[in-house]
Amino acid sequence: MPRKSNTRAAQGAGSIRQRADGTWEARITVGTDPGTGKPERKSVYGKTQADVRKKMTAVLRAVDSGTYQAPDKTTVAEWLDEWMKTFCAVKVKPLTYSSYEVAIKNHIKPAIGAVKIQAVKGVHIQKLYNSMTAAGLSPKTVKNVAAILHKAFSVAQKQGMVQGNPCDAAELPKATQKEIKPLTDAEIPLFLQAIKGLSMENAYALCLFAGLREGECLGLSWEQVDFKAQRITISQQLQKEKKKNAAYYIAPSTKSGKPRQIEPPEIAFQYLRAERKRQAENRLAAGELWNNPDDLVFTDAMGGHLRISTFYKTFKRIAESIGRPDARPHDLRHTAATVAIAAGADIKSVQDLLGHATASFTLNVYAHTSDQMKKDTAARMQNYYDNLTAKKA
Repeated sequence: MPRKSNTRAAQGAGSIRQRADGTWEARITVGTDPGTGKPERKSVYGKTQADVRKKMTAVLRAVDSGTYQAPDKTTVAEWLDEWMKTFCAVKVKPLTYSSYEVAIKNHIKPAIGAVKIQAVKGVHIQKLYNSMTAAGLSPKTVKNVAAILHKAFSVAQKQGMVQGNPCDAAELPKATQKEIKPLTDAEIPLFLQAIKGLSMENAYALCLFAGLREGECLGLSWEQVDFKAQRITISQQLQKEKKKNAAYYIAPSTKSGKPRQIEPPEIAFQYLRAERKRQAENRLAAGELWNNPDDLVFTDAMGGHLRISTFYKTFKRIAESIGRPDARPHDLRHTAATVAIAAGADIKSVQDLLGHATASFTLNVYAHTSDQMKKDTAARMQNYYDNLTAKKA
């Protein structure tokens, strides 16, 4: 026969009683509701008084140490939706937001979306990374997914939903530096001949001679071009949202929004002058229909921005025509860097040209070209010592 209900205080923070069905219950004060100011309580149950007292003691210790975590049934999928809507929508760039959506939909939700956020362990995250790697996805793709997950769990931790970040207990696959394939000395003249007379000739040439990213090139405004000082300021880029019927927009060129100034060779400004003349002719022909609100350097015949997809597809046809079907527009940027290094530019100058965050990153990307530069330096040093020896003789 069940014992009569018995309630007793436990250090003023909890109480134990036997319920009508014979089981035992402990009621513990775990905090205060920030809205009402009333105590928040939690119940734990056990078959015996000793059992429930043990559970109550564990909860009280967690409360006293500040490690107590209130149960939360929110799943990873539910939290990611909330995190995107509340914390990302007003903070990240549209293109970044779209990339988050794609990664969450294609990789994260199918793998751990149904798991309660408090139940996620490092092993869950590790299995996600492993499955992506096994599927042939690049380390960079896995790293991008990892960054999204880490940010989402960091915010969840700040909100008191989880005690720690499970991503810290998982290891990313080893990243390998992808070999760059710039245009060779023999291919550069072939490329310049292949683009001659095309509507986007001057844009491709600027990417080659100034090392611009395609978005930076297509988003460049005339205000950023200083012909007198032969200087170009890179502070914005043309981007497109990653979704159906997406719109193009002008965005800062870097996360920090800090512009960089570059001083490319004179030949870059020759192509810019040619573009200025071409645009003036187009503007005259278009008359009142001309519309270039962002004062962009590279536009279509009516003043509208060029499409990134068109820029890419046209480039691929050009690349194939010179025997480089594997080349991408970004390889023009690599070509500019390797030419600069081969011409004797120091790594810091190349870093500034490309807008890399650190010189070490530039060194890592162009290690092969840097090795050749070291050999050239060694040869020059040898020649210097040979001359000294010859003079003594």
